[in-house]
Amino acid sequence: MARRILIAGFALVCLGLGVIVAGSLLSLDWGRTHSARTASLPLLSDSTSQGLVRIEANGLVFRARVAGLDSDGPGLILLHGYPETSAMWEPLIAAAAARGYRVIAFDQRGYSPGARPEGVDAYRIDEMVGDVLAVAAAAGFEDFHLVGHDWGCVVGWIAAVRHPERIRSWAGLSIPHPGPMIQQLQGGLPTYIKVFNTPWVPELLFSFGDFALLRRGLPENEALRDEYVSVLAEPGALSATLNWYRAIPSSLASFAGESFDVQPPTLFVWGSREGWVNAERLERQRALMRGPYHELEVDAGHWLMQEQTRAVVERILGQLAAVDATAQPAARSQ
Repeated sequence: MARRILIAGFALVCLGLGVIVAGSLLSLDWGRTHSARTASLPLLSDSTSQGLVRIEANGLVFRARVAGLDSDGPGLILLHGYPETSAMWEPLIAAAAARGYRVIAFDQRGYSPGARPEGVDAYRIDEMVGDVLAVAAAAGFEDFHLVGHDWGCVVGWIAAVRHPERIRSWAGLSIPHPGPMIQQLQGGLPTYIKVFNTPWVPELLFSFGDFALLRRGLPENEALRDEYVSVLAEPGALSATLNWYRAIPSSLASFAGESFDVQPPTLFVWGSREGWVNAERLERQRALMRGPYHELEVDAGHWLMQEQTRAVVERILGQLAAVDATAQPAARSQ
């Protein structure tokens, strides 16, 4: 009897796993619709002004939303987080371009079909920072304003630390300066990051049932949810984006002995219900600021651009204008 129960239990487990695997595989876009659409986009050129384009940079090809490139204003680069794309920045893209900024929001490494290199180490923070500088160079931005949210915020903090001569100003959304958190992370990763580091488990869970679990965790905006899922549904895309988390241990090792002082003018915006922000982290962050520094707390959770669009956009534009009013005109390549 006991043996039959064990066999039946094993069979049920196998059946359950089979259902999950089948449900996950059926949710994927095996026709690679997003890749085909991206491949048809024009490459960035001197005649590009606005719209969706492809940008060749750092040996990869990034899908990007651009606007105002026919103006002579300062450059502005926007970095999205997980599991978003450059679509999250559309309200800021339009508003900044209307103020005369040359704006680029690109789908970062793993999200762009032409920028999904093999191997976890290809998704270390060093590589992401290199992508930002390469995209700026491709657009002719000798220096530029930088804004980032979530993972894009982590990349932006490190770019501001390592390349202050290139960054006119830096605005981080939701995630505090990672420097003070590195020692904590070296002592042990949060549970959800450990789950993300498990081979295939997060891929199966997130993609099952037309990405139902992932959709529930995203902002309550169906157009954005559909955009994000259309990108992540291609075979290999979800693994590539999860590699940002899987590369954390090797990224941490690259920070050994690094100074985390921030020189560029900095704005930090967070939601009152943001789990990553607390009084201690804010205080330690303030101690690292070497240039002008401002903060804004808004009534929101993690998805600031969707929950407090107007307040966030206006505050960022105010930061850019204040910096540009006091800065020397930047030299830009023609």
